[in-house]
Amino acid sequence: MLTRSATLLVTSATDTRMWNRTGKVIVRLAEAQQTHHYPLFKSALVGLLSSMDFLKCLHVKARSEVYPSSEIQRFPVPDDKVDWAVQWADYKPVDYTAPSLFRRPPWADPPYSDERELDTLLKFNQLDGGVDRTSHIISYNVVNGFPRNPCGRTGMRGRGLLGRWGPNHAADPIVTRWKREAGKPIIHSHCGKPILQFVAICRRDNEEWAIPGGMIDPGEKVSVTLKREFGEEALNSLELPEAERQQMKALIDSLFQAGELVYRGYVDDPRNTDNAWIETVAMNFHDEAGDSVGKLTLQAGDDAGAVKWMDIDRQQRLYASHAEMLHQVTKMRDAHW
Repeated sequence: MLTRSATLLVTSATDTRMWNRTGKVIVRLAEAQQTHHYPLFKSALVGLLSSMDFLKCLHVKARSEVYPSSEIQRFPVPDDKVDWAVQWADYKPVDYTAPSLFRRPPWADPPYSDERELDTLLKFNQLDGGVDRTSHIISYNVVNGFPRNPCGRTGMRGRGLLGRWGPNHAADPIVTRWKREAGKPIIHSHCGKPILQFVAICRRDNEEWAIPGGMIDPGEKVSVTLKREFGEEALNSLELPEAERQQMKALIDSLFQAGELVYRGYVDDPRNTDNAWIETVAMNFHDEAGDSVGKLTLQAGDDAGAVKWMDIDRQQRLYASHAEMLHQVTKMRDAHW
């Protein structure tokens, strides 16, 4: 039997095809949950899964047909060929790295087709200077000088839009409050549980709603990234007058003192490739009384096209793995899903 997270709104033939693929993933997630008696997306426990159990998590969006911000089509990868352990002599992934990365921006690794081209070899599966090349999940394989995506084939080699070979570390602040009316939490009529809202941004690159977040700078603490990204994307902190910026900073510092770990691991992101992928640390910062972040005016900035408080509901279509992270938050808060 599928878990509640398998209940999706199917509105078109395209949605139906996506449901067929996503449904298979959810079935395998459910199997892993039944085996270990805890949610697979409980962050602190992800690291306890064996390699075989982790590979039950087939990525779906990382195999999307057309790569983001391009017209490049991936080599099609069926579900039964995702696992690297499955032999596939005919696998011919498309080689793509965004042209902007060949201009050597300071936040990105150097491009190479053979590691002998590098002046200094990259140190995978370890801290490489200020760059963390370790994975939250597993010690990943390095084949012919290139790191291999631990979640399987994607139909594309190279880095795509991602700056780092191997794991690209991100941080996602999930800021929540109770939906209220006349000062009291609203109870969902069907499940009898209160409704949570989270601060959502609409991404400029694909117009999908998402959790505000971003990449961790080399040497930066996760806690700093979480506050910085929330301020820049949901409050447009970079454009605020100094007095307002300081007031905002004080409220964020207060709220972000008591975060709870939601998820730490691989993200099923459409930007992933065979050699580069996104991993994140997602933290929940809950404004129980609604008098902290609730006092601030949400204003889109940085990479966000819009920002708003959004009800958390299973029917919301969100970017990457964000729906699964929010589902975990509703379990933690005993809220409607």
